[in-house]
Amino acid sequence: MISILQQSKIFILGVFLMACSPSKETPSKTLSNQPNIVLFVADDHGKDAIGAYGNKVIQTPNLDQLAAEGVRFNNAYCTSASCAASRSVILTGKFGHATGSYGHVHDYHHFSTYDHVKSLPILLEQAGYETARIGKYHVAPEKVYHFNTVLEANPRSTLEMADACVDVIQSKKPFFLYFCTDDPHRGHPFKSEPWNLPNSFGNKKEPYPGENQVVYDPNDVVVPDFLPDTKESREEIAQYYQSISRIDQGFGRLMQHLKEADKLNNTIVFYISDNGMAFPGAKTTVYEPGIQLPCIIKDPSQQENKGGINNAKISWVDITPTILDMAGVSYDKKEFHGKSFHGILEKENPEGWNTVYASHTFHEITMYYPMKAVIQGKYKLIWNIAWQLDYPFASDLWASSTWQSVYRNHEEMYGNKTVEDYLKHAEFELFDLEKDPGETNNLALDEAYQEKLAELKAQLRKFQLQTKDPWLIMWDHDNSLQGTGVDL
Repeated sequence: MISILQQSKIFILGVFLMACSPSKETPSKTLSNQPNIVLFVADDHGKDAIGAYGNKVIQTPNLDQLAAEGVRFNNAYCTSASCAASRSVILTGKFGHATGSYGHVHDYHHFSTYDHVKSLPILLEQAGYETARIGKYHVAPEKVYHFNTVLEANPRSTLEMADACVDVIQSKKPFFLYFCTDDPHRGHPFKSEPWNLPNSFGNKKEPYPGENQVVYDPNDVVVPDFLPDTKESREEIAQYYQSISRIDQGFGRLMQHLKEADKLNNTIVFYISDNGMAFPGAKTTVYEPGIQLPCIIKDPSQQENKGGINNAKISWVDITPTILDMAGVSYDKKEFHGKSFHGILEKENPEGWNTVYASHTFHEITMYYPMKAVIQGKYKLIWNIAWQLDYPFASDLWASSTWQSVYRNHEEMYGNKTVEDYLKHAEFELFDLEKDPGETNNLALDEAYQEKLAELKAQLRKFQLQTKDPWLIMWDHDNSLQGTGVDL
């Protein structure tokens, strides 16, 4: 006979062995081995102003170090060069025209994402992640873009922002940190008095707490081809650079906190921007300076291509599925317009990554100018749906001394384009980006390129149908996606 004491011992031993036995339902990644993820999003930071991308004037040692330890993408694109519209795409993996995120969220603009959309922070929270955000939010509604933790700090003081993240970094759970600076967005007031003073880009006469203020000589800055090389332009670029150097210092502080918490080796870090530099010709356009952006990713599990480049054409619509893939979170690929590029991170020239799309409708609500674009290989097609209208200005860009110096002096040229070409766009613009990186030679009316034009038009129309773009109706009144708002 087995005594009651012996029976108890056998029962306890059995429970212990069951607990130690591997479960057939154990997920491929558990909370203990899921990586932490930092998505660092700057505000209006173009590819033009990072040392790792070839600028030899600007001081960005910490971002350059990230590039040396990770991968730098050469062909990374946002889908809309406007803050709120771009951020909605980053966090949903869907184009804004499919989620109702057509333009700005704040004030009277009041665009908002459909309630049924599931965003990245919601999906990661459901997978057991601690989700936290700090700095610029600029998406709505909150229930769609909910984060467990909202951290407070001056979004212009990136060092202060980094210090505010320490508790999240030390979390025992895997964390997703959405870190969004206000730099290097133009600073208030947008309109200078007198008009020819440069915008501050958030800079102050006295440094922010802990900041090693880096000031640039306007004579030394690099003026991109699309901008006029004027005194006013150079002075504003110098302020823009200073704001970016402040970002870099805060980024370095954030990496230091990860190191001190012994989290560097299991934290994936993204550095991107929502759109290009806040100058006319970049932000709010679908030209290359507005939508081709910095993207630097460090994945500690990566064994090859450290410090290398990746030439795949990727888009911000790919970021949500990529992060879910990195986190080991299962998802239905059909739920997203983008696709994960996690599997090609270590490849310099991966196959099948040759095409990206852009879709812009509004910036401010007064700036209606829908544009669709496709880039396939070296060719780029832009469809300016409202081409009969003058190209609209963002209020801060109109007030900029860079633009006003051209406007007030009745100059013929604005950078590499005439003022007339900048304000009046053709219905279709076709560019060979290899031969014409400045996008100044429109091939749409060239007889030699009519076959390519027709091919890309068809590609654009197919994209609109697949992503349920209401502006599909503008192709010969194609009402394939007719909404219920039309009288039946």
